[in-house]
Amino acid sequence: MSDVSTPAVAARPRLQVAKLRDLALLPAILVLLVVGFIASPIFLTGGNLLNVVQQQSELGLVVLGEALVLIVGKMDLSLESTLGFAPALAMVFVLPSSEHGLGIGLPEWTALPVCLLAGVIIGAINAFLVLRLQLSGFIITLGMLITIRGVQQGLTVGQSLSSPNMPSLYYLGSADWFGVHASIWIFLALFVVAIVFVGYFRHGRSLYAIGGNEAAAKAAGIRTTRVAAIVLIVASVLAALAGAMMVGHYGSITANQGSGWIFNAFAAAVLGGVSLNGGKGTLFGAMCGVLMLGLVQNILTLAHVNPYWLGAINGAIIIGALVLARLTTGKAQD
Repeated sequence: MSDVSTPAVAARPRLQVAKLRDLALLPAILVLLVVGFIASPIFLTGGNLLNVVQQQSELGLVVLGEALVLIVGKMDLSLESTLGFAPALAMVFVLPSSEHGLGIGLPEWTALPVCLLAGVIIGAINAFLVLRLQLSGFIITLGMLITIRGVQQGLTVGQSLSSPNMPSLYYLGSADWFGVHASIWIFLALFVVAIVFVGYFRHGRSLYAIGGNEAAAKAAGIRTTRVAAIVLIVASVLAALAGAMMVGHYGSITANQGSGWIFNAFAAAVLGGVSLNGGKGTLFGAMCGVLMLGLVQNILTLAHVNPYWLGAINGAIIIGALVLARLTTGKAQD
């Protein structure tokens, strides 16, 4: 009996440390709010802060998907390409050939379902190759990233696509609900649902078990392959949904939509405490990472810092987060 109870007691301090690390970004966010106010008096206005959240809402869905994948112990680099490919595919299926469509002429209302279905198919292919054929997740999803990015550029012929007659695809990124952008509501609602699911439901907690020790999780009766496959598919659907929101936000889709976003997604997830080893981190921390990146970028914009420095700053944030993880837990997030 003592052999069973000892690990449970020993796990409590680690759980407390994890909770403290999840809240560690809140003081940093408060500091950023003060710095932003000093940098520009308009920073703390409601309109600007809502704009920050809206700007990060599409990235937030990609981060949510990537965080779930990382927690279950996998990796998906193709999410940034799914962000652009899925809505591009939907548009060329609906648009006439005179507007750079394929001439298929699907009804306008099918645009959003086709976009989400594309996410399902990409996630399912990734899951089959990584989980069933036991191929390297890094290499497979990198190859998928390159492949569907090339298909996206081929479909769009290197041009931006737009159409005023496609409200179903544009709605989520352009509508207001109760005076607030719909994309903000979607971003917050999906994070809340996911946080509750992984924190309070058995199937949600199984993600941590699989990411922490897949063999032990399988021995405990968890269908590890099925759960991991569902996570990969959900992540791709979230990226596709983010792509639809982005099209509505900006009014068009470019040939390179989503390019480079995976680095920001990893930056936000790692900054929020999600481990690249799997089985650690929380979605609340990932959400805080998304908001923190948005605040940093907004402050730099208001301070008229050259935007070409943002990539270097995001990279420095990842390195800083890894150093912080090493100092606070004694373990590196490899």
